[in-house]
Amino acid sequence: MPFAPAPAPAPSRQASRRWVLGGLMAMMMLAAMDTTIVSTAIPQIVGDLGGLALVSWVFSIYLVAQTVTIPIYGKLSDQFGRKPVLMIGTLIFLLGSVACSLAWNMHSLIAFRGLQGLGAGAIMATVNTLAGDLYSIEERGVVQGWLSSMWAVAAIAGPLLGGAFVDYASWPWIFLVNLPVGVLALALIGGFLHESHQRRKPRIDYAGGALVLAALGTLIFGLLQGGQAWPWWSLPSALVFGTAALAMALLVWVERRAAEPVLPGWLWRRRVLVGPNLATIAMGVVMMAPSIYLPTLLQSVQGLGAIGAGLVLATLSLGWPVASALSPRVYLRIGFRDAALAGAALVIVASLGFVLLPRPQPVWLVVLDQIALGAGLGLLSTPLLVGMQSVVDWGRRGVVTGSNMFSRYLGQSLGAAMFGAIFNGALGARLAHAPQALQDGLPTTVDGVMAVVQGGAASAPVVDYLHDAIGSAMVQLYLGMAAMGVLMLVMLLVAPRRFPVVPDRPA
Repeated sequence: MPFAPAPAPAPSRQASRRWVLGGLMAMMMLAAMDTTIVSTAIPQIVGDLGGLALVSWVFSIYLVAQTVTIPIYGKLSDQFGRKPVLMIGTLIFLLGSVACSLAWNMHSLIAFRGLQGLGAGAIMATVNTLAGDLYSIEERGVVQGWLSSMWAVAAIAGPLLGGAFVDYASWPWIFLVNLPVGVLALALIGGFLHESHQRRKPRIDYAGGALVLAALGTLIFGLLQGGQAWPWWSLPSALVFGTAALAMALLVWVERRAAEPVLPGWLWRRRVLVGPNLATIAMGVVMMAPSIYLPTLLQSVQGLGAIGAGLVLATLSLGWPVASALSPRVYLRIGFRDAALAGAALVIVASLGFVLLPRPQPVWLVVLDQIALGAGLGLLSTPLLVGMQSVVDWGRRGVVTGSNMFSRYLGQSLGAAMFGAIFNGALGARLAHAPQALQDGLPTTVDGVMAVVQGGAASAPVVDYLHDAIGSAMVQLYLGMAAMGVLMLVMLLVAPRRFPVVPDRPA
């Protein structure tokens, strides 16, 4: 066994940790449920506020604000301690929630969603860092399983709560419901988390922080808008990505000279950190294909309702926490890298498994495949996060955890763009090469496919052809996921087989 067991914590500290874990789970629930509950209420929000053309920004601004601030919060938590950063971030999130409930038009809602995202960045960075502080290597996998389970709960509770508020109350309640959960989380963290952080006068890297926001924000903005608001090969794309490249070059120059850099150079020089972060980017890419397009297949081809499709999608979050909780048995025996390799291999198997399903894909087989995919992602992500946290001391754990969380969300942004291009390209090719006898009933563009499928006026051969086309496009997505899984394996081989573990110290 590569690791020696950690000593058991004292009973009083053990009890405090349980309450703190409850607070961390409540905070994770805030961030996890936000997207699912808001999606359900979008029709009513647009009906009240208008601005249908701006709806995508309600989600994009939140994702950008959350993602680009994660590395900054990670660094701040190393300098000021986890507790103040987490509590301030949660207060910002709750303030943004109240402001969203008071939005008077779509522009104000977008601005307040950005404020929410700024708070969510602190939650995502610091919750996972605290899990590394409070628990030993042997325990962290189980704790990550508990934290991951909040995504499964949110995947089910979010649409149900959102639908209930829309039907029986009004859309502002989808934001106000955050208040009791947030207040409970703050009370638990404030009352039971006691850090032994030695405070010193921090040297804040203001220039580095500003350039992180500029470089990463511009990059993610370009990834989200490219192919949507403008073509990939266009002047706007060139300007946006050129600006991101310039800001990134300035960031590297500034960080090399900063006393306390937000993104220190050692993050990119150590194989034990670079390999897992690159693999985590690929993992984030893989997550987006089923998240975005599987409900389309289930509703348009299988005839499921929105709730049924959402529940099938949620089964991804069933395999994930179970695999996370069981992962210590694997990584304590064979090591972090090899455990992650096993997870990546399972991702590849699940992706190819979907390709081999009979078409139209039976729903129960899709559910099993989703559970297997979630298990692969859980067995991949938890050993990587725990392993990275284990090779640094307390004073660097926030930066390392922030880099891992950022890598995941950067991968999701890349995945949304990449799989959108694959799906639209595959579906467009089927439309362009359709039999001549069906041409008159088919839409001329990909945008019109769902209207024809769901409209009820098209002939049976046309609908069958479009069903098959959607199924073929989904197969292309899962082949892309399998290819990304192979890339994960390659990235993981960058890391050494054995991670040089730094002994834990009390939080």
